[in-house]
Amino acid sequence: MLNVCFSSRYFAQTHTNSMEKLVAVAEQLQQFNHYKFHEPQPIDPEILKALHSPRYVEAFLTGQPTKLATFAGFKPWNEQLRDAVLSINGGQILATELAFQHGIAANIAQGFHHANYDYGGSYCTFNGLALIAQHFANKRIFILDCDQHGGDGTAEFTRRLENLYNFSIYGLAFGYPTYERAESRHVHTKHGSFAQYTMAIHEAFQRANEWKADIIIYQAGMDCHQADPYGSAWLSTELIQKRDEIVFNLAKREGIPLMFVLAGGYQKLEDLVNLHAQTFHTAHQIYYKKP
Repeated sequence: MLNVCFSSRYFAQTHTNSMEKLVAVAEQLQQFNHYKFHEPQPIDPEILKALHSPRYVEAFLTGQPTKLATFAGFKPWNEQLRDAVLSINGGQILATELAFQHGIAANIAQGFHHANYDYGGSYCTFNGLALIAQHFANKRIFILDCDQHGGDGTAEFTRRLENLYNFSIYGLAFGYPTYERAESRHVHTKHGSFAQYTMAIHEAFQRANEWKADIIIYQAGMDCHQADPYGSAWLSTELIQKRDEIVFNLAKREGIPLMFVLAGGYQKLEDLVNLHAQTFHTAHQIYYKKP
């Protein structure tokens, strides 16, 4: 069974459907008997204060000052959102522990890679990718970010955490910086191709092996899908599934534990949920189905 982290506390009423998406994906997966669900506990805010500016964390916890508390984009601030974010980040730690134990695991979560040390951004409150590197300080944490937007916040955290490596494959740069352990591959939204995308994935795994990564955290973004407002015209449903197959097959072949999360997606909710659920089905097929 594929180990999956989720809690009903992940949901919060916001002006977007981003939290609604998490619940819908979980409900679809719960219809199958080959997913084992784990409910994480909310993360201790003191852990977040060691990762981010304590002033920013305190603002998000209390809602004051309002501008800083809502800088990630969720307005107005509310306690339900706060509790959801704390639970989601608790899930990041638990899902990573499960991935180390079983080789593969997932957290039904999103909203990490644009968060910097001092503030959140673009619906990312705390950087749950950098959080993993902080928590597993004796492990080398390699982020394979396949969201359509470059993971600029995670790239910045590589300058603070020596055991963190970020590799973004994106169509929309989002001001992505390049550092010693933060690199990227841009595949054009109109003139790119899946051959270029596939090459970038293989380059990421080559880098992970060279760096001797202990685990890969895979951001399986869906905002690159051709039907998404931010998507790449050439990246169809079939090619998205092929992307996931390549990632999971390479991780399994190389013997590198992998934990994956949902990342972005902004198209019609029903279609988006089906795309995200397929990533889980693909992972289960590759890791647990007999040949």
